[in-house]
Amino acid sequence: MNEREENRRLSGEVVETYCRPDPREVVEVYTRPLPGVRQTERREAPPPAKRKKRKGLWIFMGCLCVAVVLAAAAFVLYWIWNDTDDYRHDRFEEYYGEIIDELEPEEITMETWPTGQGVKLDVLRDHGESLTAQEVYRKVNPSVVQVMVQVGGKVSLGTGVIFTEDGYILTNYHVVEGGSDCYIALNTGAGYPASYVAGDPVNDLAVLKVDGQNLPAAEFGDSGLLTVGDPVYAIGNPLGYELWGTMTDGIVSAVDRDVRVDDRTMTLIQTNAALNSGNSGGPLINEYGQVVGLNVIKMSSSSFSIEGLGFAIPSATMDRVVDDLLAVGEVLPQPVLGLSVRLEATQLSDTDRGLEVVEVTPGGASDRAGIRVGDYATSAGGHPLETSGDLLWVRRQKRLGDELTMTLWRDGETVEVTLFLRESLEETE
Repeated sequence: MNEREENRRLSGEVVETYCRPDPREVVEVYTRPLPGVRQTERREAPPPAKRKKRKGLWIFMGCLCVAVVLAAAAFVLYWIWNDTDDYRHDRFEEYYGEIIDELEPEEITMETWPTGQGVKLDVLRDHGESLTAQEVYRKVNPSVVQVMVQVGGKVSLGTGVIFTEDGYILTNYHVVEGGSDCYIALNTGAGYPASYVAGDPVNDLAVLKVDGQNLPAAEFGDSGLLTVGDPVYAIGNPLGYELWGTMTDGIVSAVDRDVRVDDRTMTLIQTNAALNSGNSGGPLINEYGQVVGLNVIKMSSSSFSIEGLGFAIPSATMDRVVDDLLAVGEVLPQPVLGLSVRLEATQLSDTDRGLEVVEVTPGGASDRAGIRVGDYATSAGGHPLETSGDLLWVRRQKRLGDELTMTLWRDGETVEVTLFLRESLEETE
């Protein structure tokens, strides 16, 4: 050992050398003693004397610690269990072949708001320019609210959409089912107690009312104009208030999808936009910032993974149902026309286009009015017909007992007829 190494040993300095294989750089890592501290040779400390008298004490202390830990864990589990039980996340239907978490219908006993006030849900047939996702969120999110409903000793948490500036709100019926009190929170943090206007469990729609003015009302668009592949967005409060105002995106996966829910069939919009518990009653939005659906269910399975299968109630359905609820508090029978037409209009002349009539129900409204197979319907109720969806939209504006004028193109001539709508859709099923 040279003199330098001997000095380092005596001074307490430790030198470690690490040689990297390539490019053989030498790295020295060292520690020095604190200034003024003299290092001495380390000596093994004598083993402590055994104290047999304290052995029982240590055992007692160990058992005490274990007991405290177990008691604390039990308290935490009890708190979590009871805290969770204080909330019933809205029954956002998750199913695969059958409904999971199915509940019996419960009576709504909350404070009510009168019907017949002349209010309607306006669903627009036209729209503006396409918007970016950020623009859609800024436009619609202020109209999306948190719905909190007292159900016994629990709280049902869901989503709703403001559709009038004076505080009418649309949500799912299962969100408010069994409720005794309701509270609405806006994205600004402002809150209002809400009253129950009316609801329909079959279509899973309910209308609430808060006493407010100049509230941010959403714009509703016609779901009948949607096609598969159109971009859509969902805004809601998944898993409750912690994540409220969450927006997800996707496309229209299918239109007019018949889905069996409980003991009824609902015709819904299918989308791959992510939906979760708490999204119930939240809007499905088109690329123009218009609400075209109300999110209601998603498909899931406990046996295997299912992704991107969500469903929304079309605005075309909401239009008729909500107007009935607002007017009389229940859904009125829907009339039928008694005919079938082609999906797209045919060019008949330089100025005329019409939907070809391919079937007429014997004894139905169209048959009594004199409509024949091979006629072309060019307008109904004063509205031009370009697609079968246009004719459906006209029919949804009518009620049982109404009259409907229709213009036909027959053998190069224009014919005017009047349909007397006496039969309901329920009677023909």
